[in-house]
Amino acid sequence: MYSYTYDNETGGLLLNSSPTDYSKEPRPVYAAELDLFGFDKYWNYEKQSDVPYMWAESNRYWYRGKLVAILQGGDVYSAPKINIPHDKNGNKIEPELEGVKLRPVDIEAMIEANRDILEIIEQTTVKRILEVYEKYKNRLDLFHVAYSGGKDSSVLLDLVKKALPKGSFVVVFGDTGMEFPDTYELIENIEKECKDENISFYTASSHLTPEESWRVLGPPSRTLRWCCSVHKSAPQTLKLREITGKSDYTGLAFVGVRAHESSTRSKYEYENYGKKQKGQYSHNSILEWTSAEIWLYIYSNNLFINEAYKKGSSRVGCICCPMGGGKASFVEHKNYKSETISYHTAIKRSNGRPEIPDDDYIVKGGWNARLNGLYLTNNEQKYSETIKNGRLNIKISSPLTDWKEWIKVLGDIVQDGDNYTLFFNDLIIYFSCKYSSIGNGYTIEIEEHIINKLPSFGKLFKYTFRKSAYCTQCKTCVAICKHNAITFDKEKLRVEGCKHCYDCYSVAKGCLAYQSLNIPSTEGGKMKSLNTFSNHAPKEEWLHDFFLRKTDFLRNNSLGSVQKPFFKRFLRDSALIEGNETTPFTDICKKLNWNSDTSLGLIYLNLVSNNPQIAWYVRNMEIDNIYKRNEIKDLLIITGQTKNNVSSIINAFGRLTNNSFGKILRFGYVTEDGDLSRTKSRISDSRVVLYGLFIFAEKCNNYKQFNLSTLMNNGIERDGISPSRIFGLSNDEMKSYLTGLSAKYPDFIIASFTHDLEKITLAEDKSSNDVLDLFKEGNYNE
Repeated sequence: MYSYTYDNETGGLLLNSSPTDYSKEPRPVYAAELDLFGFDKYWNYEKQSDVPYMWAESNRYWYRGKLVAILQGGDVYSAPKINIPHDKNGNKIEPELEGVKLRPVDIEAMIEANRDILEIIEQTTVKRILEVYEKYKNRLDLFHVAYSGGKDSSVLLDLVKKALPKGSFVVVFGDTGMEFPDTYELIENIEKECKDENISFYTASSHLTPEESWRVLGPPSRTLRWCCSVHKSAPQTLKLREITGKSDYTGLAFVGVRAHESSTRSKYEYENYGKKQKGQYSHNSILEWTSAEIWLYIYSNNLFINEAYKKGSSRVGCICCPMGGGKASFVEHKNYKSETISYHTAIKRSNGRPEIPDDDYIVKGGWNARLNGLYLTNNEQKYSETIKNGRLNIKISSPLTDWKEWIKVLGDIVQDGDNYTLFFNDLIIYFSCKYSSIGNGYTIEIEEHIINKLPSFGKLFKYTFRKSAYCTQCKTCVAICKHNAITFDKEKLRVEGCKHCYDCYSVAKGCLAYQSLNIPSTEGGKMKSLNTFSNHAPKEEWLHDFFLRKTDFLRNNSLGSVQKPFFKRFLRDSALIEGNETTPFTDICKKLNWNSDTSLGLIYLNLVSNNPQIAWYVRNMEIDNIYKRNEIKDLLIITGQTKNNVSSIINAFGRLTNNSFGKILRFGYVTEDGDLSRTKSRISDSRVVLYGLFIFAEKCNNYKQFNLSTLMNNGIERDGISPSRIFGLSNDEMKSYLTGLSAKYPDFIIASFTHDLEKITLAEDKSSNDVLDLFKEGNYNE
């Protein structure tokens, strides 16, 4: 909420009344952390663990207002380098005079100096918590505090205690089984404290141990974060059902999310429905708190502190989290070596890339960059699709569950030998199933035109057999189903009393295990190259000449023999040419002014749809994240790209950012250090988003009905990429675009948003080409 400075007198933080839009997230630094990095070679201090000595902002260390050290680099096995800054005269900056010991922060004086502002922050938040409780107390089945053992949830729990009457809420600790050992010690204290105050405290954990889940699902990665569902969301949902005695309970979770933690969380709202968990409310009570305020509150209220923070961890979470790396991994490995080694062993066992040494696979992040099951050892392809003679063939090998149970989610079936009749809603669908003599495998055949004509059914139909093949009984689907229709009786699947809401099919790609383990199709046993431009991504002057001369440019230009085919590939994938002729789309872009954000936005959408290299950037690079060149390199290597291709793909990104795609559309940028970042695009014409929606639908089997969460969730199985992902649009921005488009172009799109219903419908008789016709009608700069 408020800005802060460093107080020379107390050695602590000092809040001021100026609101802040950005916090550097200061954290206290104790002797244990100083020892860990080797600061004892530079400074003299007592080895006590009760009071911090200084503060750190990421890798920068501040002592009583002076920047005294900067850490650089580091990985799981290597300590970061200590850099001591110099003053303007070239002298090293020392925290104290030579030989003088560091002075601990004067906690009591720091608290006193901030007391007035802390009281305002506390009272404001307590009031907000009480207001949401009064709003829903007669409408919900329960309120609970989602407790993690971290600093934020500790502050949240204390505030909820102050705001609400005892017995009005419960506390639920989501135990992933992968927490820091220090977290479990803290939990014992918190649970005892709650018990003494007559507050119900529960622990929710998966029936699968982490060792089991990593073995059957493969190590989680930054894209394949099945761990959050399997070890956190699903167990907590099942525990809350147990507490309430209702499979369809409705509750509100108080969650310790803060906007200053990340650019993604900065877009969160205080209160939401269904965003954290479908059908449930969440309240982000400390959303606007900064890290400075969190720590001041902890000290002023004498709350328990997780010892992991004192040992140098800036965040408390899971051992070997795929989102970690660098210095954080070093701290984790040094402090919890036996735990990290067990996960490193699992990672090494999963490494199916013999050309990448196991230690490199861990250090460089190959394990947490994987996108599928292609390079997992001993991983069998259980599901594959082919189109032959107008029929979709789905081949299943060694299935783990019975497809005849899963298909009950779609409807009833009647069998006649190898042929089946499925009653899906008001439709009658025919398909066949032929069993093989090996491994209980089988082949499903269905007319291709049925899948194309009924894309929503086609998706559910495919998901049925993915679940059959890969279901590892992680119980995510069990937790999603509010009707208690999915059970596992002695490890045997049962689907009884299904209401056909299809919620259990909403998980990524239909099944988390399929998403994590599926092996994508290859050509000749090798992945297709993503390198579509080589070292010849389009230059600004090429684009200018093309739009100036059009077809004449294609026939007569000064490009070299190597440059020509790569630029033509760019133009073709942009839908600007067919063969050696320009398209009507070229005329539209030229009339719009080809280097306007509107024209470039349309071209960008076509490129994402048609060009695998551009699509890779969009799928794998999060908006506003800054990626080290080596990090992008490792991500590409893990997809099977050659060293030369990797270099070209990275260089092409830079070349694109140097032309209008970077300067006007704001596709992304490259830092002075060579780091890469994809950024939120500039879109001034809502029709660009409408065009993107239709392209998205057409790439997804022409499926023209979806909800907002589908557009915002990059994990859902689809060939198309949502314009929200492409342009970096937030939930609220996308909702605003959809509402405006629905009002202005009802013949193309209808979007309705009610309390528990988000429905977006694109007109069946319209296409992306029809949207382009809107740009021919004038009004080129909406």
